[in-house]
Amino acid sequence: MSPNMPAGEYRNATPATPHPPTDTAEESTWLWTQIKAEARRDAEAEPALASYLYSTILSHSSLERSLSFHLGNKLCSSTLLSTLLYDLFLNTFSNEPELRAAASADLLAARYRDPACVSFSHCLLNYKGFLACQAHRVAHKLWTQSRRPLALALQSRISDVFAVDIHPAAKIGKGILFDHATGVVVGETAVIGNNVSILHHVTLGGTGKIGGDRHPKIGDGVLIGAGATILGNVRIGEGAKIGAGSVVLIDVPPRTTAVGNPARLVGGKEQPTKHEECPGESMDHTSFISEWSDYII
Repeated sequence: MSPNMPAGEYRNATPATPHPPTDTAEESTWLWTQIKAEARRDAEAEPALASYLYSTILSHSSLERSLSFHLGNKLCSSTLLSTLLYDLFLNTFSNEPELRAAASADLLAARYRDPACVSFSHCLLNYKGFLACQAHRVAHKLWTQSRRPLALALQSRISDVFAVDIHPAAKIGKGILFDHATGVVVGETAVIGNNVSILHHVTLGGTGKIGGDRHPKIGDGVLIGAGATILGNVRIGEGAKIGAGSVVLIDVPPRTTAVGNPARLVGGKEQPTKHEECPGESMDHTSFISEWSDYII
C-alpha cells in the first residue's frame, strides 16, 4: 500500500493523505477516527448529505457497524431484509478479526492507489468494488461454514447490485483494489493474493465444464488491467502485470509483463523483461510499452 510514498503525490488528496500507524489494532482505530472526521467535515460542507452521513457513519461506534449497516441497506430486497443482512454482516465482522483487518487494508489500498479516491469515507460509502469485496468476504465465510444456500444468495445480490460476480468459494487476500469493478468475474476455485489491483471487466475464469481446480491463482502484488481475461488453472506470479485487454492461458512468471491476445511476455519467452516495483501497488500500466509495441498515433 506504499505507506512511505509522499502524500502529495496523489492528486485530489485534500487535505493531504494521512498515514496510519503500523500496528494492526491501532491502524483500525486510527482509520475509523479518520472516517468520522471526514464525514463530519463533509456534513458541514454539504448539509444535503448530513442526514445520510449521520445514518451511515456518524451514528455508529465502529467501522464494522457502519459497514454492516451500509451493506445491509445496499444489498437488501423485498424478501432479503436489511435488518437480517445487518445482523449477518455485523456478527461475521465482529467474530472474525481477519475480516476487519482485511476491510481496513482494502480501504487503505483504495485511498493510496487510486488518485480519484478523495477520502476513506468516500471509498466506504461509494466504491462498489470495495463494498462488493467486503460482502464477498462474508459470503466466503458462510461458504466455509457450510451455509452454502445463504452464501450463494448473497453472491447473487452482490452481482445484481454491484455488477461484480465472485463465487463465494473464491479466496481473496487483503489490500485488494477492485478499481471501478464493473463486470469483474471471479470463478469458484480462483485465489487472489495480497495487495492485488484489478480493474473493470476482468475475468478469472475456467476453460470448460470440467470440475475441480480450474481457475487462476493470482500472486501477491499483481496488477490486472481493464478487460483482461485469465482462463484456467494458471498461475500469475508475484508482482506480475497483465496488460489491458490481454487473454492469458498459461502461467506468467513473477515480476514480468504479459500483453496481447494471446498474451506474450514483454522481452520474449526466453528472457522476459523484469521489473522491480510492485505493480499492484504502483499502478504502473505502461512501463516497457516501447519494447512490445511500435504503434504510433
